[in-house]
Amino acid sequence: MRAVIQRVSQASCTVEGKVTGAIDIGFLVLLGVQETDTDDDLQWLAQKIVNLRVFGDENGLMNKALADVNGNILLISQFTLFAQTKKGNRPSFIKAARPDKAIPMYEQMIKVFDELTGRKTETGIFGADMKISLINDGPVTVIMDTQDKDNH
Repeated sequence: MRAVIQRVSQASCTVEGKVTGAIDIGFLVLLGVQETDTDDDLQWLAQKIVNLRVFGDENGLMNKALADVNGNILLISQFTLFAQTKKGNRPSFIKAARPDKAIPMYEQMIKVFDELTGRKTETGIFGADMKISLINDGPVTVIMDTQDKDNH
């Protein structure tokens, strides 16, 4: 799994003119699923995101996590995070999981985020043409990949 986490002061997802999810302070999480991803990958990534300390404390240092700032998550499926661009100018998405694998993993991530945060995770619609609006706060953007979890 690969995630791009953006610290936002607000973010929303619109599909066909209707807002499907919106948050104020928190994380916009773009999530890509690979065929080889497991539940262990999902659990590891969810814990890392929820506990990521990138919100400012009283001294302006990035010491606070999502719960410390009453933050929320807007989770967006993003298979293009696995684009391969080595050959030619048209990206290949062969490493991205097919919907029969990716949809259940995406839905499980929503449940795990809900459990870990005690809040409803806001979402887009898997596979839809989504319009994402955000105000990146900082800007702070962090990329995480479960392929890196065993590399210390």
